[in-house]
Amino acid sequence: MKKLDIYILKSFIQPFFATFFVILFVLVLQAVWVGFDEISGKGVDMSFILKFVGYLTLTVVPMAMPIGILLSSIMALGNFAENYEFAAVKSAGISLRRFIMPVMIFTIFLSGINFLFLNYVYPHATLKQKNMFLNVKKKQPALALVAGTFNTEIPGYTIKFDEKYGEEQNFLRNVQISDLKANKGKLKVITAKDAEITTEEGSKYMTFILKDGHYYEELTNKRDKKDERIKMPASKATFDTYTINIDISSFNNDDLESEKYKNHHQMLSLNQLRNQSDTTKINYDKYIKNRSDQLYFALGGDRLLKNVDTLKTKNLDIDILKNFDLSKKVNIVTAAIQNVNREIINMTNSTESFKIKRKTLNLFDHEFHNRLAFSFACLVLFFIGAPLGSIIRKGGFGLPMVMAIIIFVIYFFISSFGRNLAEESAISASLGGWLSTIVLLPFGVILTMRAAKDKGMFNIDTFFNSFNKFFRRIKLKKDKAKR
Repeated sequence: MKKLDIYILKSFIQPFFATFFVILFVLVLQAVWVGFDEISGKGVDMSFILKFVGYLTLTVVPMAMPIGILLSSIMALGNFAENYEFAAVKSAGISLRRFIMPVMIFTIFLSGINFLFLNYVYPHATLKQKNMFLNVKKKQPALALVAGTFNTEIPGYTIKFDEKYGEEQNFLRNVQISDLKANKGKLKVITAKDAEITTEEGSKYMTFILKDGHYYEELTNKRDKKDERIKMPASKATFDTYTINIDISSFNNDDLESEKYKNHHQMLSLNQLRNQSDTTKINYDKYIKNRSDQLYFALGGDRLLKNVDTLKTKNLDIDILKNFDLSKKVNIVTAAIQNVNREIINMTNSTESFKIKRKTLNLFDHEFHNRLAFSFACLVLFFIGAPLGSIIRKGGFGLPMVMAIIIFVIYFFISSFGRNLAEESAISASLGGWLSTIVLLPFGVILTMRAAKDKGMFNIDTFFNSFNKFFRRIKLKKDKAKR
């Protein structure tokens, strides 16, 4: 049996390493292709690019490994079945379970390696790769600006716009620039329908050419006397074209390998994710309690309880309104409605903050469970690929590749779907992390059972026979009814 085990293991390992490196190359190439426009032409040397690609490669290794296991298991078992080696082994009394045992042990070993990689190597590689990418983008700050948000990366300025377009992504639409440094803290706001960003290589300034806009600047601040604020509160004007130069010299001095962002959920190990999740949960619970306390006191809950206790001691009607005349009832109800409406507005305004805090907590929890599930995915995909290869009885690189891509796309889609649901608190973070594994594991069990019994994925004859039996029963009932 040792020779057979070695032969089986060798038949699996050879296609595994071949497919693993091919898939790894494709994933790295795809990732580099997506971010190439934002890296090229920034004056960075080749050593930096090689480091960046190296860290990027390490971040996609955990994804390439389960795909490689899935594809190589389909190819290996498909080759055995296609060459009738599997039939010969079964005729010798060796079951499918015993036949794939050495490969299964090797897959468990690979699953453990993937777990260690996800826990130690992947967080560090992600930290380095994301920081390097963001630092390169800051070489041209225009590319770092994000539409639809308040961009505060440039010190002293807040920039917001609706859309970025053009071949070089240097044209903006519906722009608002707040100059927080102007005139000793006095607000200066410029809005424009369109803007163009121009930055000469090596220049310390980024130039905004604003078109068809408005200019507003406060000439006083809150510390000035009231009379001075009334005399000259602010100045405003409209313009067809307005040019503003923003100093970006601080960006050019940044070390491209500096690590400014360290708390992203993908940059943390499992222990760090657990600790960060606990800290975030404590802060989140405090935030919810503070909001509930504010609502309770704003609506006068403490005073209401005291008044009810007072009414009870004086044997008065607990229905407070019955203790007042009509005019006072109207005033009390009006004031209560205004108070409630005011708090509803406050709660509505804080809804977005609540969602962000909840989503942040969900991201840490989901990432923790997703790392564990993705390590276990190597084993799950093996138990899908191995019996599938023996059922389809087709080796080589063609059909197994198609089958592996379809299965992993399904796995990845379910995983992304679970992550989105978990982020929005539609399901728990743990369920979202394990959803793809929970869905695909039964298919692996069913395929393994059918392969062990030498059955196909499904029996077409049985499928049609069930329909024939159903229609025959209906026909017999009709014949009996006619008689």
